[in-house]
Amino acid sequence: MAQPVSTSQPAVLITGAAAGIGRAIAARFAAAGWTVGLYDIDADAVRRTAEEIGGRTITGAFDVTDPAGWEQALQEFTDTTGRLDLLVNNAGILYSGAFGDISLERQHRLVDVNVKGVLNGCHTALPHLRRTPGSQVVNLASASAFYGQPGLATYGATKAAVRNLTEALDLEWRQYGIPVHDLLPLFVATGMMDEVARGSKSATTLGVHLTPDDIAEALWRTATHQHRLRGPHVLIGLQTKLTGLAVRLGPAWITRSVVGWLSKADSL
Repeated sequence: MAQPVSTSQPAVLITGAAAGIGRAIAARFAAAGWTVGLYDIDADAVRRTAEEIGGRTITGAFDVTDPAGWEQALQEFTDTTGRLDLLVNNAGILYSGAFGDISLERQHRLVDVNVKGVLNGCHTALPHLRRTPGSQVVNLASASAFYGQPGLATYGATKAAVRNLTEALDLEWRQYGIPVHDLLPLFVATGMMDEVARGSKSATTLGVHLTPDDIAEALWRTATHQHRLRGPHVLIGLQTKLTGLAVRLGPAWITRSVVGWLSKADSL
């Protein structure tokens, strides 16, 4: 059974919290004594998750593409907690496969959830973040934001947009004292990997070396200022760090060749 909420405890609101990375993040913060808001489009699943992880929890269901849903969730959450110390924009979807084989409806849904969902969250949460001293935002991006990959074209584009938005807001919101970070893992062992494997060869080539708990721990260290960061991006895992270094320092033609080889574009 969830513990009573205390307005003196730091509070985090997490989207896409019913399973996978979102669930792991919620469990990590609940174990540390935070008040955790678990929000997801699946109301029953998020309630079950909250019961299973225990701690001080608040649950709700809404679609991150709906600004009114955001407004209501944030108001209800802050009415209970009196604060919003951390917003985690984790909700996201993935469709993989050859670009021309994925319907426009699905392409648009990727943009709506992965980009507009983050944009909606940051915009509607800003007044609540400004009222909470020391507040911050963490967005879930991806190493696919470094360079476009065959089979993940629109998904990677959405994560590149999140990466760019994070950079801009981290600079713009310095006036409010609100840092904005993103996490950029490579492949993580969640149910989403089944979809990746169907449409992209990169996961088979590189393997899956990260777990949801790895991401949750990196986010915890970011939120509690245990990472020594020189910018808004948190690269998770050796493969991601090497990829980021190669993209930053290597000639563009080498990056293109390596990504093409990893994704085995000719076999798609």
